[in-house]
Amino acid sequence: MLNFKLIKKYVVLIGFLISFSANSGSYEDFFKALKTNDLNVARQLLVRGFDPNTVDLEGRAALLVAWRFESLGVLDLLLDWPGTKAEVRNELDESLLMLAALKGQTNLVQKLISRDADVNKPGWAPLHYAATGGHPQIIQLLLDQSAYIDAESPNGTTPLMMAARYGNAACVKLLLDEGADVLLKNQLGLTALDFAHAGNRPDAIALLR
Repeated sequence: MLNFKLIKKYVVLIGFLISFSANSGSYEDFFKALKTNDLNVARQLLVRGFDPNTVDLEGRAALLVAWRFESLGVLDLLLDWPGTKAEVRNELDESLLMLAALKGQTNLVQKLISRDADVNKPGWAPLHYAATGGHPQIIQLLLDQSAYIDAESPNGTTPLMMAARYGNAACVKLLLDEGADVLLKNQLGLTALDFAHAGNRPDAIALLR
């Protein structure tokens, strides 16, 4: 006499193994697509229900993986996909919006903002990174979205200080015109003018005096 409970148990187990195998393959295929900018594979997996917020074995969100490998087509696909979370951060607590702001990727910054990426992330903020990278257009974009102009990093450094040492005169001027506080000091007691002197930036020094 057949043991139907045992048969049922084996059927469930086989189904689980098949499902696990399929999902495992999908996982590998998905992250391979992210690294090679394979739009077709990425889209097929998403249509089949693959989670766009899946992280890789190192805990990095799919968006960050695609950005790291410069897979811009797949990156756009993920950002256009319903349910994708735009506020993702790496192991250094840098958000994708911060990284895009640093690199001057204006279109990506605009898309991330439209998908509710955190403009006022606590600690080091996107505005710090835009100022450091020397990108006035992105600074303006962030300010237009109510980015706090005098945002303080964990050690009290402001975007104006970063612009004064690492950015450029256009960024310093824009921040000053928009009302950045030139007298603020970080935890070491340094002002934006001190940052400009430390970076040997005569153009920034002239603006800050």
